[in-house]
Amino acid sequence: MTQLAVTLDLDGVTDKAGLMDGVARALQLPDWFGRNWDALADSLGDHTVWPEEAVEQGLLVVVRNWRGYAKARPGEWETAVDVFGDAVARTPTLSVVLALGGDRP
Repeated sequence: MTQLAVTLDLDGVTDKAGLMDGVARALQLPDWFGRNWDALADSLGDHTVWPEEAVEQGLLVVVRNWRGYAKARPGEWETAVDVFGDAVARTPTLSVVLALGGDRP
């Protein structure tokens, strides 16, 4: 089965608020999404807030242009990667991949 792919484009993101806004847009999260690490972890593992097609197909989140954020906020980026990894470990129908090409300098 092919997972529904969504792109989380972090081009221009330099802080946690920008990351959370990007996640909310990419995953079409509800307005009540808390924009903090716990809310991110909960949303990644909660099929009820995923795009409808992803509930049956599974969800593939492709993170692009992430290096600028990782460089600007290495501690936050490490936390984000941990949250993504923990969510994938707990949710068999979720995959998160970091795209290695196309980052802007």
